[in-house]
Amino acid sequence: MTQRLLAAGHRVYAYDLSEGARTAAVAAGATVVGSARAVADAAPVVFLSLPSPKAVVDTVLGDGGVAGGARIKVCVDLSTSGPETAIHLAAELGKCKVASLEAPVSGGIKGAREGTLALMASGPADVWEQVRPLLEQFGKPFYMGARPGAGQTMKLVNNLLGACAIAITAEGMTIGAKAGLDPVRMIEVLNVSSGRSSATQDKWPRAVLPKTYDFGFTAGLCLKDVRLCLAAARSLQVPLGVGAAVAALLERTVAALGSDADFTAMAKVVEHDAGLDP
Repeated sequence: MTQRLLAAGHRVYAYDLSEGARTAAVAAGATVVGSARAVADAAPVVFLSLPSPKAVVDTVLGDGGVAGGARIKVCVDLSTSGPETAIHLAAELGKCKVASLEAPVSGGIKGAREGTLALMASGPADVWEQVRPLLEQFGKPFYMGARPGAGQTMKLVNNLLGACAIAITAEGMTIGAKAGLDPVRMIEVLNVSSGRSSATQDKWPRAVLPKTYDFGFTAGLCLKDVRLCLAAARSLQVPLGVGAAVAALLERTVAALGSDADFTAMAKVVEHDAGLDP
């Protein structure tokens, strides 16, 4: 995303806890500063892309947070941090005279690199119009309305459906494998039939059939997102029986393979349960 802003002619100030990320930002042409607050001291629009709700809140509202920056006017959270966090940020940033916009993204590293992300934005309409040209550098933004948390809710729904697609595809493909069907031919059939999904069309050909399990999104982050969705559903009194089952499968995947394992590795766990270990 930094590279795409730079390619569009924008000046970018960047900070990350990771030395590798800072080095990459410098190589791309960004000006790396010494803290998150220093970004907000230098730029009127600050984007966040962070791995957890706590990281988002700490970076924005904690000691040395961006909310106290000298130049910041708009804070845009690109993370999947949940509606509760979005509502909290909007209220607290408003006290600092900083506008809050959420725009969680879908599409992974490949989508970020190619500018094909889907962005699910919500926040004040005037701020949306101001920031929209910047968001369009990343992909296609969709405005979900002014209500804080709307964009985050949409992202959680998307990620729940994506995780469920992987889980049920793993089960279906395992049935076929135990019955002696060719997995490649199965995917060909599914992709022209009613069983097709993002899992059959993209994840299995790219990461599961070749057994690389490297689609680009970790099981730990996927589990975090599904848990956020379960929490949002509870607050709305929506029972998620299927969602809870997928969360349990992700928990087992993380326990068996580690949080950094790719989320497509859910298929490994299903295959192991069926006695299909390689």
